[in-house]
Amino acid sequence: MTVMMGFTGSPLDRADHIRRDAEAVAVARMHPAARWLVLDELRPVIDVSRAGFDLFWARRSEIPDGPGVFLGLDADGAPRFAVSGPAKEIIEDFDAELVDARAVAMRLADGRAAIVAQARSLLDWHARHRFCANCGAETKPAKAGYSRECGGCGAEHFPRTDPVAIMLALREDLALVGRQPRFPKGFFSALAGFVEPGESLEEAVMRELHEEAGIRTSNVRYVGSQPWPFPSSLMIGAFADADGFELAIDGEEIEEARWVSRAEVAAALAGTGSWMAPPPMAIAHHLLAAWVAEGLPTRAAND
Repeated sequence: MTVMMGFTGSPLDRADHIRRDAEAVAVARMHPAARWLVLDELRPVIDVSRAGFDLFWARRSEIPDGPGVFLGLDADGAPRFAVSGPAKEIIEDFDAELVDARAVAMRLADGRAAIVAQARSLLDWHARHRFCANCGAETKPAKAGYSRECGGCGAEHFPRTDPVAIMLALREDLALVGRQPRFPKGFFSALAGFVEPGESLEEAVMRELHEEAGIRTSNVRYVGSQPWPFPSSLMIGAFADADGFELAIDGEEIEEARWVSRAEVAAALAGTGSWMAPPPMAIAHHLLAAWVAEGLPTRAAND
């Protein structure tokens, strides 16, 4: 069975035509099948009853009084929303718990975690942008939670997504992995960094690999992407060919890096290696797995 990357594959139809119609949003809120995902301090309420680990969808009468957003329509056309507020009463009345979004992605690998990512990023953005960056006046939610409007200058603000390049440098039949000081002991992953203004993805990949590991790279190719709602990033995975093996670690963002073989990566992914690989919910895991499974060509040392 193929393991789905965490926070991807949402089953909801985001229904943009409803977002832009205030009356349609109001009708959706009153729909008898409308349900809300409640997040308390950005942790979603999870149903932990005998039926299993699942998202807890609250009825309108059960939700706290707090800011909310429209998420979309489920497969049956039922409206789905998210709301931020205290969930104490729900937890007391039902078999439910607050669970960190990362843990949700570890447990729900069929697209439901993507709903959490959407809700978490939007609600966090609203909490951070209550005032206009243009004039400082208070803003209010608009378009069912997908923008904020300024009551002072009339500016309209939209949720942002921050692109992050995450990549494997490849040379001959080896790949470069590294570890940050905050990682657990023995844990290695792909290198990563934010794409800067005025920079393409390819340029960001080459710059980050040079800054963090001291290597020059070329032939950057896109592999895949993953939403990362902490608070609202898009991880963009890539491979790049390295010009050499010699490393110069920056010592701050990366404390150790090493070249590893396909066999070593396969063992780490299986949990039997000498180092720990990222879990299946992370795009870094899928980058490593794709390199092992596909055997993508890299440049020979005498190129």
